[in-house]
Amino acid sequence: REKGNLEEILGILYSNRIYLENYIERKTEYERCVKLIDFIEQIIFNEINIDFKADKAKIVLSNYQRFYQKLAFRNKDLSRLNIFTTNNDLFNETALDSLNIHYINGFGGGINKFFNPFSYIFSKRMDTSIEKYEPVENMVNLYKIHGSVNWIEDNSNVNTFFKIREVSYPEKLKAKKNILIYPTPTKQNKSLGSPYVELFREFQKKLLIPHSVLFVIGYSFSDEHVNNIIYQALATNSTINIVIINDVCNKEIAQISDNRIFRIWGNVDVDGDNKTIHYFDYIVNNL
Repeated sequence: REKGNLEEILGILYSNRIYLENYIERKTEYERCVKLIDFIEQIIFNEINIDFKADKAKIVLSNYQRFYQKLAFRNKDLSRLNIFTTNNDLFNETALDSLNIHYINGFGGGINKFFNPFSYIFSKRMDTSIEKYEPVENMVNLYKIHGSVNWIEDNSNVNTFFKIREVSYPEKLKAKKNILIYPTPTKQNKSLGSPYVELFREFQKKLLIPHSVLFVIGYSFSDEHVNNIIYQALATNSTINIVIINDVCNKEIAQISDNRIFRIWGNVDVDGDNKTIHYFDYIVNNL
């Protein structure tokens, strides 16, 4: 099955696990449900834990690198780049690291990085003689609203309110650990819900900024939670513009008559070669 379908199945299984764990007489069903959850989580983890040495991964990574080269290295007087992604893989982080571009993803600390809400920015002192600062150049805010393959549960740090830690090498984790934080409303642990509350709140805040522009690349409008935030922004922010670069002809967003929404998809002939303009490689090349 497609990964999206597996995630939908997980949501149902999470609900079933919570329901069954309170019935001692249904212990066998509970154990079967837990095993199935572990099995599906491992499948998804294996799929998104990319081997960046593979030829296909190198091609995709080069697209991400060119994407950030064109956007992150722009004029420092322009607003900071905010990337909201539903992807769980590490293409964004790997590309940013390879280009020496600083990014804030909500995790703070040194060797052990724990989640800390986006309440800070990096800045540099303009003059040593006065207290005047300016934001660090080429900085990117990265919001992974569906979690990440390198997020794990970790209760070892008593001084953090959010028990979510970011690890550098997720491929070294054992399957038994909670490797990927799945954003479902049925998560029992309150701390696991907190990162997503913060991430979606930041998404809402950014879309309410006057004259903001949201570029939607590749997203199919299949997540109602994300869709509702976009629709709320359209309803309350009269100066927002939304540029959708994906074939969404069968989605509700395609039927809305609003001059602030731009929809771009289709095919063009480039030197005799048919190109799909809403694919990521074409977008990056022609950005």
